[in-house]
Amino acid sequence: QVQLVESGGGLVQPGGSLRLSCAASGFTLDNYAIGWFRQAPGKEREIISCITSSTVGNTYYADSVKGRFTTSRDNAKNTVYLQMNSLKPEDTAVYYCATVCSVVAAERGSWGQGTQVTVSA
Repeated sequence: QVQLVESGGGLVQPGGSLRLSCAASGFTLDNYAIGWFRQAPGKEREIISCITSSTVGNTYYADSVKGRFTTSRDNAKNTVYLQMNSLKPEDTAVYYCATVCSVVAAERGSWGQGTQVTVSA
């Protein structure tokens, strides 16, 4: 069974850091580009980061997170990470990983259940 499971969310103060994990089972994660998305209350889901397969070796970041967030792979653990630094209240959202890197392609991908990130003093 193909499954993605996110973890690592929580409550953090502004300026703090969190590392999200996206663990895969039932398939090899490195065969896919993996997107990180987030959806804040009352807002549409947005792509914030994408990492291609190790063979291609590219990453993409939305302007809103560039320089603060970093995505990486650990193929031995079949896991993709999103390191989030210098967190801001506007980063508060449910974060998802998926086997697509575009909201338009959402229906073609496999998605995790999401993990809540709350940035608040």
